[in-house]
Amino acid sequence: MPNTQRVIVQSVKTHRDARGSLFEPLTDAELAGQRNVHVVLTQPNEVRGNHVHRTAVETTSIVGPCLIRLKEAGTIRDLEVPAGEIWRLIIPPGVVHAFRNTGESMMVLVSFSTNLHDPMGADTLRELIL
Repeated sequence: MPNTQRVIVQSVKTHRDARGSLFEPLTDAELAGQRNVHVVLTQPNEVRGNHVHRTAVETTSIVGPCLIRLKEAGTIRDLEVPAGEIWRLIIPPGVVHAFRNTGESMMVLVSFSTNLHDPMGADTLRELIL
């Protein structure tokens, strides 16, 4: 499953006030192409992901702090999302990805996929990288 595309990493425009933060993970045009959305809450020091998609493009927004590990074309790359920042990754098929909560409270991920959820996991392959 070779892949020549790289993950796109973006900072997410966020409105912050005394109550907390608000952000839109996708634009209306981007939302139209999605087939699945899921929200992942992860305890401190726990890891999510450790998988690769054969055909799906996954767009994930992460509320830091978080360690992101990517394996693109056989090369491992780590990214650190600082506490309080929100980043968005557009992950093409063939890129292994994992997320570790490096904070002291629950971490939030919001992910969209261009494929419908498949309970049999035909599009998803496990690969432990973190």
